[in-house]
Amino acid sequence: MYVAHLNLTDFRSYAQVDLALDPGITALVGPNGQGKTNLVEAIGYAATLGSHRVPSDAAMVRAGTSRAVVRARVIRELDAGNPRATLVEIEVTPGKANRARVNGGNPVRARDVLGILRTVLFAPEDLALVKGDPDGRRRFLDDLLVQLTPRIASVTQDYDRVLRQRSALLKSAGAARRGGGSDLRTLDVWDAKLAQVGARLVVERRRLVETLAPHVARAYEQVSSGQGAAVVTYKASLDAALEIEGSTGDSVELVEAQLLEAMGRLRGKELDRGVCLVGPHRDDLVLTLGGLPAKGYASHGESWSFALALRLASYTVLSDGGDAADWGPDGEPVLILDDVFAELDVRRRERLAELVAPARQVLITAAVAGDVPEPLSGARVDVMGGEVARVL
Repeated sequence: MYVAHLNLTDFRSYAQVDLALDPGITALVGPNGQGKTNLVEAIGYAATLGSHRVPSDAAMVRAGTSRAVVRARVIRELDAGNPRATLVEIEVTPGKANRARVNGGNPVRARDVLGILRTVLFAPEDLALVKGDPDGRRRFLDDLLVQLTPRIASVTQDYDRVLRQRSALLKSAGAARRGGGSDLRTLDVWDAKLAQVGARLVVERRRLVETLAPHVARAYEQVSSGQGAAVVTYKASLDAALEIEGSTGDSVELVEAQLLEAMGRLRGKELDRGVCLVGPHRDDLVLTLGGLPAKGYASHGESWSFALALRLASYTVLSDGGDAADWGPDGEPVLILDDVFAELDVRRRERLAELVAPARQVLITAAVAGDVPEPLSGARVDVMGGEVARVL
């Protein structure tokens, strides 16, 4: 698949922009602060309904306006010789539910467009996947799951809603207990709801990590020339609560029962602290390199290689569906490299360029054309002062 056309209205720094794109490699070139990243951020948003730069939508709406619109014409080539064009339009309105349209039809929920476009985006922020807190790694897994199986978006939203409700109830029930009395029957109901939704998320994440693991190991070896073995594993908070070894391949029903048991064991501590101490919101994707935790032990270059390996593995799984039949291939995702090459040493630049050059569509942002490695020579778009111009 590839993006043939991008149109933005009041998105970030752009009042209006139209950009035609071709398959293959396109470099968006211009000094920092001119709007290059805004363009690729919009494409990523059309695929994931999220930004790699900020956690909320408000920053994506141009100052002084009330909404932004992202339109992307996506060409999917699922049948040889029979490409299919789909126009995705998303209206971003902070404080309200975002709306979407497909091929100019009636408005639908924004999440109904998930799966039409798939992207894998490399950015300097990816270093936080290795060096940062667990929430970034959980988000990495969930974002990839949603692209593989769009219906998971509703699971993550349901879980967040239940988690907020249960957390609020824990605080009020804990205060009531300290005051001499409380009724915990309502808490039992929310325990059941959190276990039911959380179990689905844990099982899906575990399955994804099992699928990613060999691809991460291979990609790390390719990027780093074999400097240590990269391993990814899923660490579930319920395992520690129940004092069991990490599990793989468990059924949703079993994990649901385990979560309920773990919450029962930790209820006293949860009431004292007023927080949920077990569930997928406290899980982590554990990264080890040569048998040691990558966070704290890996060098800067090794951390970059691990972050790149995670994205390259994502690209592979999105392209072929991994080993899961219900994920299934849906065409190569669009590869986006946002100001990455300026962060890498010469050897890693060359290796990454060689690995991504064959992709169906590669979009690169760079401050100067010289930052783009020779294997990624292709079309060029100059970006300056919010204006875009193709270079012939």
